[in-house]
Amino acid sequence: MSNRPLHDPVLLDRVVALLRPALEREDGTDRVLVDCTLGLGGHTEAVLRRCPSARVIGIDRDPAALALAGERLASFGERFTGVHAVYDEIAEVLDDLGLAEVDGVLFDLGVSSMQLDVAERGFAYAVDAPLDMRMDGSTGPTAADVLNDYDVAALARVLREYGEEKFAGKIAAAIVRRRAETPFRTSADLVELLYAVIPAPARRTGGHPAKRTFQALRIEVNDEMAVLRRAMPAAIDAISVGGRVVVESYHSLEDRIVKRAFTEVTRSRVPDDLPFVPEGSEPPLRLITRGAEQADEVEIAANPRAASVRLRAVERVHRSVPRRGVA
Repeated sequence: MSNRPLHDPVLLDRVVALLRPALEREDGTDRVLVDCTLGLGGHTEAVLRRCPSARVIGIDRDPAALALAGERLASFGERFTGVHAVYDEIAEVLDDLGLAEVDGVLFDLGVSSMQLDVAERGFAYAVDAPLDMRMDGSTGPTAADVLNDYDVAALARVLREYGEEKFAGKIAAAIVRRRAETPFRTSADLVELLYAVIPAPARRTGGHPAKRTFQALRIEVNDEMAVLRRAMPAAIDAISVGGRVVVESYHSLEDRIVKRAFTEVTRSRVPDDLPFVPEGSEPPLRLITRGAEQADEVEIAANPRAASVRLRAVERVHRSVPRRGVA
């Protein structure tokens, strides 16, 4: 295995505990988990070690992550299958593998430790590197393309919506003025501009002044919100009765998308004034977390990236119609 440092996944024990009932059924047959955000394979390794009857299909759009996870998980043999895909393609992945349903689906959203820690990927603002930020470096526009091509209104929208940046308009205008003289190429170019544009009092609170802008660019470059909106119903549709979908999100928009998708499939359609739920009218899934669970102070102290996590999970109670795309 590479000497690249491995970070403990956020809420690892809780995630495995939520998935275990779906992956360890009484009949003892093999169970399948789809890890939609494989990364370096930390969640998958824990599941494979702790759930002996489970096998995992690991999806990642990043070929480098797939290669490293493949090394890490090689000892599990055929219990692990890595797939290069974007996670909204879960239905196509399962069809290609001949699987009608699976027993669990896991999403650990946001940028992986590997992407943050490898300077040349351009995700981090602490070191100077090309402004790339693509999770799959072989396709699509880069962060530099966004900065150099979007007009003021589009840039401001990205920064405001995805970065929750209150100085979005001011930053967008400064970006357009600066690129007219010299195009943006590296993270240092952008960090320098942000220090100049964001007022000093605001720079002293809320973390690094580039944090929100870099987050917004990463989300835009990888189309993360649109992918998640497509992926949630596909993941819910893929699980069998007793199967679970577990999601860790780190951004308010992500969590809102997840919450809305879960509410849609766990909400009763029976009128409120009806004194009972007729048989067959129960929601197809049930919530197995109360609201969004968060990391405790101990975990946040050990891993600051856990501070913003929101964990939600649902379980399928029944299936009234066949899975989409399955005869």
